[in-house]
Amino acid sequence: MARRILIAAVAVLIGGAAQAQTNAALGDSAKAMIGKWEFSNAERDKICTATFSGDRSGRGLKVTFDANCGKLYPLVRRIVAWKYPQDDLLYLLDAQGEALIEFSEVEDGIFEAPTPGLGVLFLQSSAAAAAAPKAKPPDDVAGNWAVMRGDGAPICVLTLASDGLSVTAQPDCDASLAKLNFTQWRLDRGELLLVPSNGEPWRFEEIDGNWRQLSNIAEQITLVRQ
Repeated sequence: MARRILIAAVAVLIGGAAQAQTNAALGDSAKAMIGKWEFSNAERDKICTATFSGDRSGRGLKVTFDANCGKLYPLVRRIVAWKYPQDDLLYLLDAQGEALIEFSEVEDGIFEAPTPGLGVLFLQSSAAAAAAPKAKPPDDVAGNWAVMRGDGAPICVLTLASDGLSVTAQPDCDASLAKLNFTQWRLDRGELLLVPSNGEPWRFEEIDGNWRQLSNIAEQITLVRQ
């Protein structure tokens, strides 16, 4: 009996030492990931919890999701591991080491991952999640919006569809806007994004029921409800 107890104690010590060595080998960015994170879509109407561990799992470190995650996002049922940083990206891996989701850090404690079939997914620390603005329902934003220059001159009317979040430009749009060919819109942490066929999305903040473009250029663009 004493021999068995001794063997068990040695095993615990070895396991603890191995875990300490694993954690010591992690960089500061990876260590900061260990713990519970909010996993959600951009609208934050589908929220669950991901728990990142320093324990080894397959080709990365162990990550688990609460039971609700698998119902909201069936893809996470295949995720067993994570690795970060790798090319400044946080990868969520399946059992074969294939990256199923690739997150990039867009703000301190906030990771974003455009994911085919799921839209934009987010990982947020508890502090970042607590500070996140309440999402506006897409139906409240869908409809016709006049695109106005800073001088108040309308240059186009865009229709934001609630079905599929597509964008349609009505006839006689200014050529400078028409060539951007906005194809999609979405809400992202309280901001409205218009996504062109090429290039970076245009971001807008809500001001008194309208949307003002977040931009460093001198000309101010505003969306005004029609």
